[in-house]
Amino acid sequence: MKPFRNLLAALTLLAGGALAQSGAALYQQNCAFCHGERGQGRPGAFPPLVEHAPTLVQSNEGRTYIAQLVLYGIQGELVIKGQRYNGVMAPFGQLKDEELAAILNYVLTAWGNDKLLPQGFRPFTAADFAPLRTARLTPAQVMAQRIRLGLR
Repeated sequence: MKPFRNLLAALTLLAGGALAQSGAALYQQNCAFCHGERGQGRPGAFPPLVEHAPTLVQSNEGRTYIAQLVLYGIQGELVIKGQRYNGVMAPFGQLKDEELAAILNYVLTAWGNDKLLPQGFRPFTAADFAPLRTARLTPAQVMAQRIRLGLR
């Protein structure tokens, strides 16, 4: 009976993994319309993620900031590589923690971004998001945090 239970448990895990969406699929469903299919951004409105996203995770504070960014959105003018962007990013807190982690890990490793990550970069997990959900920040507060961190 125990081997059957072990087999059943293994099949359940495999089925759950097959049903989970990849970071690439979640990015295409939730982010690509604004940031572009290949993270190139939309001039004047939404910044590129290519070559920019890895700059946000160079410190623990930046790592927290980018997690809060996807949870709560952001509002205000951004200047990235001399270009101004003034779109509003909606919050994505309706997504599950593991989905948010999958999206960020995809963005941070796609399009050559993986070569720009800091030494010893640790991929995001669902556990990174759970404690941040209690903050309930506004998009303007996320912008203030970005400015405080010198990421503008």
